[in-house]
Amino acid sequence: MELKTQKRSMKMKKTKDNLALLDEHLVGKGLSINTRKSYLSHVKIFLNSHGLNRNSLLSYKEQLVEAYKPKTVNAKILALNAYLKFLKKDKWCLKMIKVQQKMFLENVISHSDYKYLKKIVHQKEPRLWYFVISYLGATGARVSEITKFKVDHIQTGYFEIYSKGGKIRRLYIPKRLQEETWQWLTEINHLSGYLFVGKAGLPITPRFLSSKLKSFAKKYGIDPKVVYPHSFRHMFAKKFLESFNDIALLADLLGHENIETTRIYLRRTSSEQHEIINRVVTW
Repeated sequence: MELKTQKRSMKMKKTKDNLALLDEHLVGKGLSINTRKSYLSHVKIFLNSHGLNRNSLLSYKEQLVEAYKPKTVNAKILALNAYLKFLKKDKWCLKMIKVQQKMFLENVISHSDYKYLKKIVHQKEPRLWYFVISYLGATGARVSEITKFKVDHIQTGYFEIYSKGGKIRRLYIPKRLQEETWQWLTEINHLSGYLFVGKAGLPITPRFLSSKLKSFAKKYGIDPKVVYPHSFRHMFAKKFLESFNDIALLADLLGHENIETTRIYLRRTSSEQHEIINRVVTW
């Protein structure tokens, strides 16, 4: 029994050491802290239940396919492959599973609902949330990026983000929104630090932001399925292409490395497709 306990302890220490080294490796690759945490979590789960060999990897993949949706399976495989490459075991890397791509966008907030939500929140909620929603819809930012906006960015009119591989992406703030924001900040004497802060003076978190949006949806009669942070990014992309049909520019603004990722915004939402069918098909 003592020998088993000792072996288990040694295995746990080795796993911990390997994960620490993997984290350093991922930092060098320029991965964000959230991505690194996700990778380490997936790898730890695998190592705690499986030995590291080709057969166990294939068996684990089969278990994942039975238990999770394709997108989740691929996220876990991506993490494991990063670990295998770190160990110089590239030949053991698992193939991603093919995800059936939908021919329409789902659960995207409409522009009219976005305008209504902004208006009602402006009237009935703290101004902070009016601006949070405005920035989600007018910048195309991810929720993790929204919470990192600072007052300095309002003065310059853009927020520079350093992404993978040392690339720089700019999130531009439309001039009207920039001026409106500065007026609000001046009124409340908030002239430095993070733009969106809570009562304790700390920046709001992505989780808190997401839950607040859901509560607004329920409170003001909008389908909660379409009111989540990334939905506003989708809406921004669709409206941008409707107004200025330059998909390469949109890919740059959204931070997509592959323009094929951006092409989804050339498609209609399922509700738009249905509306067109109802209008066109009269035979």
